[in-house]
Amino acid sequence: MEWVEVTGTTADVAVEAALAELGLESVDQAEVEVIQEGKPGFLGMGARSAIVKVSRKPRKRNRRNRRGAKASPKAGQQKKTSEKQKSGQTSKKGKGSRPSNKKKPAENKKNGSSKERRAMDKNVTAEPKKDKPETSIEDQAKVAENFLSGLLESFGLEGEVQTRIEDDVLYLDVVGEQTEALVGAKGATMYSVLELTRTTVQRHTFGAPRMRIDIAGYGTRRREALTIYTGKLVEQLSENGGEVMLEPMNAADRKVVHDAAAAFEGIKTYSEGEDPRRAVVIASTGDTDGE
Repeated sequence: MEWVEVTGTTADVAVEAALAELGLESVDQAEVEVIQEGKPGFLGMGARSAIVKVSRKPRKRNRRNRRGAKASPKAGQQKKTSEKQKSGQTSKKGKGSRPSNKKKPAENKKNGSSKERRAMDKNVTAEPKKDKPETSIEDQAKVAENFLSGLLESFGLEGEVQTRIEDDVLYLDVVGEQTEALVGAKGATMYSVLELTRTTVQRHTFGAPRMRIDIAGYGTRRREALTIYTGKLVEQLSENGGEVMLEPMNAADRKVVHDAAAAFEGIKTYSEGEDPRRAVVIASTGDTDGE
């Protein structure tokens, strides 16, 4: 078998399988042609397998060995001559002559080359590091918009991505009825999409601004519901006192509760626990409106 065509999750996985099928030890012994690159997709959707074609490299004929075999008689004569010369030199040395230093020039040359390498390495390391290019928040918004648009296309969802910048905060609004599929339970999928978008912007622009995302209007509805719910809890605590712990929430929802409770006097809030089980506690301070 001279070549095989193999499919795998990635090109590297497919190449390893092809090498095993051809009985080759390393990729140096083969010629690899990537027919199709693999694509992991998102949450198991839109994935695509990699396809590679791997063939054996033709073996090179060793012409030097043939020439060496024909010239072997002469090589034997040269070897005998060198042995005689060597024996003659050793006999002369035995008469008290000092050993020659013929190998020193070669050693000096070798040392010189190593010194040159060290000098070159020193010059390379001494070069100042180039600063990372600065990217405006407008360019970062374009990167985020392109990523989210590609995400909608990968899922086959009809929608539109809108961006706006307010107080150095990048707001991402994904609108469209079908985009509700990217919200998830209590916005879990939506916030995962936000993290993926932030990572993409960081890799393409060497940093990312503060970002907020809203998909299919879920973020707006969630903030309004939490604000109303917090107001009702505050009224109960103002009348009866005490404190109440809410269910675990993500950081964005906790901030909404903190901000909503801060509008009332005699109420304080704080968070307890560790993510993802971190929750907000609303407590009455016992202060009256007049104090």
